[in-house]
Amino acid sequence: MEFTIKTSSPEKLKTGCLVVGVFADKELSPAAAALDKACKGAIGAIIGQGDLDEKAGSTLMLHAVPGLLCQRLLLVSLGAADGLTDKTYRDAISASAKILASGSAEDAAFCLTDTEVPGRDMAWKLSQAARLLKDATYRFELHKAKKSDKPAKGAHKLIFVTRHKVNAAMETAITRGRATAEGMALTKDLGNLAGNICTPTYLADAARKLGKEFKLKVEVLEQAQMEKLGMHSLLSVAKGSVEPPKLIVMQYKGGKPKEKPVVLVGKGITFDTGGISLKPGAEMDEMKYDMCGAASVFGTLRAVARMALPINVVGIIPASENMPDGKASKPGDVVTSMSGQTIEILNTDAEGRLVLCDALTYAERFEPACVVDIATLTGACIVALGKIPSGLMANDDELAAQLLACGQTTGDRAWQLPLWEEYQDLLKSNFADMANIGGRFGGAITAASFLARFTKAYKWAHLDIAGTAWLSGDAKGATGRPVPLLTEFIIGRAEGRTG
Repeated sequence: MEFTIKTSSPEKLKTGCLVVGVFADKELSPAAAALDKACKGAIGAIIGQGDLDEKAGSTLMLHAVPGLLCQRLLLVSLGAADGLTDKTYRDAISASAKILASGSAEDAAFCLTDTEVPGRDMAWKLSQAARLLKDATYRFELHKAKKSDKPAKGAHKLIFVTRHKVNAAMETAITRGRATAEGMALTKDLGNLAGNICTPTYLADAARKLGKEFKLKVEVLEQAQMEKLGMHSLLSVAKGSVEPPKLIVMQYKGGKPKEKPVVLVGKGITFDTGGISLKPGAEMDEMKYDMCGAASVFGTLRAVARMALPINVVGIIPASENMPDGKASKPGDVVTSMSGQTIEILNTDAEGRLVLCDALTYAERFEPACVVDIATLTGACIVALGKIPSGLMANDDELAAQLLACGQTTGDRAWQLPLWEEYQDLLKSNFADMANIGGRFGGAITAASFLARFTKAYKWAHLDIAGTAWLSGDAKGATGRPVPLLTEFIIGRAEGRTG
């Protein structure tokens, strides 16, 4: 979908589909009111019949409305005029985006961004709309044998219509929204790929491809190099698989040469059986999504590079499979991490923290401004928070606050859990410096407490995306989260608003 923005009156537009907002109690938005005047009250009369539900996101498609130049008019409910919020605005955008992405109109004009949202400026409204409209066009068909030779349905060109004078900030906002959606699409593609295709080697090749497209510096460490570095915790996870592990490092250098980078570390378990601590068979197919942390690093770097942000960003991805095998790690095994700390593996299904801890130690060499790791780490996080926010824990309150604010801005929300010193006692081991699990209770927190032992050299935050990285059931598929949150965070750092 291509985006442009122009200053115009909606009644003058000749387009395949014109999208305008309507408030509850039959109140028209300014754009809808202008159209109603042009068609001599026809819109008000139709609304008055009660065919459009007042709930935000409800829609009503009208065809060939007399007096209007558009072929179709899509009315979208914005809810109560005095109750418009970030959520109701996004609900309206998302509802119209789905219709535009699957409808017959090849082009569309969009007037919802001129709606006043309390506390939000035009740039925010445009960025949100561009991301949601572009994201609605996502389709995963890489595994389909039969490709359609028919033109894809949906609007391919969209004009944002405003009564205001167009400026550079508006153009930038649209570019950023589109770039974020493109990053989400890459994250979804990698997450949705079957586990026999998206292996650690595949991820390494994908990194090289991304590096070639955007001139990133890409380095892939092989098993022998990791052994030399002492990454025995990471390598212990890969012992049961025939697929060789990789440590993938991607560097985007958009800032000053000596400027400290933001480092993103993404868990890259391309399939997780649980190892010797084997998972139940039901829904194990979804464990191909255990590399969505890594996928979100790919997507965020793509978005950042696409926007050419003036900042340095490093992406580190420890990639491995976790399989049961005669050589696989066993409960009770003790391994030595790159940091020199020893770990008693009490459960081989708590493998994400074992690969992340060595990657977090490796991150020290970049002298980072801050480090954020992203991982589908614990089912306990879903129990605690459900599938709406990602879990957030950090060793720096200011960094945590910045990430939380970015989540609120984008709607890709997180919720902070405590990381108190008392939780460290749950990781005690009689035979090593620590155990890799902390017992039945507080599993998301003890997992982060484990990682905290490897992040004392820098400001660090941990995002547990086990509940937000993908959907199950009929809508099964990767969500692209938390790319919007991370991208907004890095935009803020690049502009000096955070950090």
